[in-house]
Amino acid sequence: MIHSVVLPQLTETMEEATIVRWFKTPGDRVDKQERLYEVETDKMTMEVESVDAGFLCEIKIPAGSPAAVGDEIATIADDQSECG
Repeated sequence: MIHSVVLPQLTETMEEATIVRWFKTPGDRVDKQERLYEVETDKMTMEVESVDAGFLCEIKIPAGSPAAVGDEIATIADDQSECG
């Protein structure tokens, strides 16, 4: 199964954030609650943990790019063969 990684609303006023860096690359194993990426909002920079375990298939929003709350920024598959 493929899981969407969406940018969560990390503060009450957050509407968007910039992806500062990814700690994983496509094909890497990702564990639940493992740090996955770092974001910068207008107020702070923070690391965000994965809510799913599996394999990082695709990064849709690269480091240095902005994303809105709720945007799909990556995908994680249960099995690496599902990444295609």
